[in-house]
Amino acid sequence: MTDAVVDEWTPGRVVDPYRSGALRVPTRAPLAVGGDPEAVELYGPVFGVTEVAPLDADLTRQHVGEPHGERITVSGRVLDRAGRPVRGQLVEIWQANASGRYAHQRDQHPAPLDPNFTGTGRCLTDAEGRYAFTTIRPGAYPWGNHENAWRPAHIHFSLFGRAFTQRLVTQMYFPGDPLLAYDPILHTVTDAAARGRLVAAYDPELSVQDRLLGYHWDIVLDGPAATLPDPEATP
Repeated sequence: MTDAVVDEWTPGRVVDPYRSGALRVPTRAPLAVGGDPEAVELYGPVFGVTEVAPLDADLTRQHVGEPHGERITVSGRVLDRAGRPVRGQLVEIWQANASGRYAHQRDQHPAPLDPNFTGTGRCLTDAEGRYAFTTIRPGAYPWGNHENAWRPAHIHFSLFGRAFTQRLVTQMYFPGDPLLAYDPILHTVTDAAARGRLVAAYDPELSVQDRLLGYHWDIVLDGPAATLPDPEATP
């Protein structure tokens, strides 16, 4: 395990078994924004409520037929470091299908594509900071990091915080997955408690009788209890 140049907020650990991890952490100290720091926000995207439709959050109803796999709902709250809800937050997800394949041309994993599942969704948090998605539990898939390497089931999340420069991209995992112990990407988070915050909890209150299983997962944007970023997405 080695260190990169870091500051208080930048993860600096590179887990040796994660081969491309060294290419995904900063190698230089961050630069201060000169002049008007708020000017940076002028280059970020602007999202309106009317641009996000209710069906965007239900990945099982975006096509003519129903997708294959185990239906689930994932819900929780987006909070700031003080535990206050982040309202009107754009939350985006993307994931593999039940067979462990992404609907992306670069994914050539020899598993079937699902014509009724694209694997992307988005929603806006409500007044209490809550978000909710209905989707399919993703499957594990092989990756070329090491011999017999398989990624555990996971869902990618993207949140823009209160400003575009606060964007967080992270991954949510599922409880009881035997592959968690073997995943070098998850173990780039060296603190066990912080790793635990990336794993959702099964919640029977969110489950729907004869329809789907429910999982609860809160997201904290910053501070000592922050949800840590996805090392695959760190430039």
